[in-house]
Amino acid sequence: MNNSLAESKSIREYFDGTAKGYKPLRRQHRYYWQEIFEQCNYFSHETFRVLELGSGGGELVGKIKGIQKAGIEISPELVKIAKANFTQVNFITGDAEEVQAVGEFDLIIISNLIGYSHDIQHLFETVKHYCHDNTKIIVTYYNNLWEPFLKFAELIGLKERTPIQNWLSHRDIKNILSVSGFDVYRESRKTLVPFNIPLVSWFFNRFLVNLPLINRLALNKFSFAKLNRLVERDQVQDKYSVSIVIPARNESGNLRDVLQRIPRFGKFQEVIFIEGNSTDDTWEVIEGIIRDNKTHFRLKSGKQPGKGKYDAVRMGFDMAEGDILMILDADLTVSPEDLPKFYNAIATGTGDFINGTRLVYAMEKQAMRFLNMLGNRFFSAMFSWLLGQHFTDTLCGTKVMFRADYNRLVTNRKFFGDFDPFGDFDLIFGAYKLNLKIVEVPIRYKERKYGTTNISRFRHGLILLKMCVFAARKIKFR
Repeated sequence: MNNSLAESKSIREYFDGTAKGYKPLRRQHRYYWQEIFEQCNYFSHETFRVLELGSGGGELVGKIKGIQKAGIEISPELVKIAKANFTQVNFITGDAEEVQAVGEFDLIIISNLIGYSHDIQHLFETVKHYCHDNTKIIVTYYNNLWEPFLKFAELIGLKERTPIQNWLSHRDIKNILSVSGFDVYRESRKTLVPFNIPLVSWFFNRFLVNLPLINRLALNKFSFAKLNRLVERDQVQDKYSVSIVIPARNESGNLRDVLQRIPRFGKFQEVIFIEGNSTDDTWEVIEGIIRDNKTHFRLKSGKQPGKGKYDAVRMGFDMAEGDILMILDADLTVSPEDLPKFYNAIATGTGDFINGTRLVYAMEKQAMRFLNMLGNRFFSAMFSWLLGQHFTDTLCGTKVMFRADYNRLVTNRKFFGDFDPFGDFDLIFGAYKLNLKIVEVPIRYKERKYGTTNISRFRHGLILLKMCVFAARKIKFR
């Protein structure tokens, strides 16, 4: 028998043995497992097909949100327990390192399995058989700093003894995922106290664990990954249709040449003008543009029913028919000529949600006032901490996502509240909750050539700060 088969047999025998006392053992450690479940369930969705590798008794995949669910478990005894408790889940007895005929999934969870895997790279390569281009992977594993403490807990009987484990660092996991064909786009850490001590566990695991430096001591690590299936730009130029929504309030002087400035890309291009209660002749200009259209663009227009930029964006997105949704501010401080950069980033698979950033390149002198610059820097730092990835600019008006993802985001909108007047935070928070890979595209920010800004620095800044506080409760301190 080769080493791999011997290892699998040993692991199967170990988990078959644990099945005898599985229920009381699970109850004993239910607080620890609930922490992992809540983190994974947070990033699932009612429409997702979910697969768990190493599903044990089925508690995680059995309770997680999803329309279709399956679990693969090496222990026949644990599979019997799982099938008895969660009849709606398709449980299969088998080695997670070997391909099983279960189809493709939107979310794949590998929870505390890599510690027992004989060949982690082979495991990840097997996972690719269950993936489509947008499948997301969540890998959970122990922080290797905890190795001596967990071994000591086993020694004194506070924790059940386990077979020899792989103790890998975050860099190890990221590297193995990379060589296996995956791109890690986010990491998080949870759980400082793995058992329930009233008030103490709540304080440590909801608040202290989110603080810098202390966060590095957390027991559980989570790596989020997706297939690295980047394609060449020339292969996607005509793959997706595009809807470009242009909210316009008192912007008549900026709209007359916009169609001439938007480059040609995508299967077809739809431009949707949404007028927002203007006091100038913006609506008349839009009507003239549509009436005189001799371009390849499909044109639409509408008058928003409410107030605020995001109200206009929502109306435009609801009218859109393209595969990809784009926002282009009517003040043209973001050049229409830059839109192909956003299309290429999402169409090639570089990211699922593309956020423009104005704070990389030097900008024209009057493009952004000093207080606005400070506000943008503050919110970028706040988002970097909140969402666990680096942001340089959160308030750039140009954002791009697939219409299918936006439709799912709409169903989650009430989760973060519905009071963002511009939509920047609502879209970014929503993309995070959907577990989308968020990437930034640098653009050169231009001075406004016509009209004045519709932004109130202090009033709107307070609203955005309120959203950050609200989101912190929903993201960090949940």
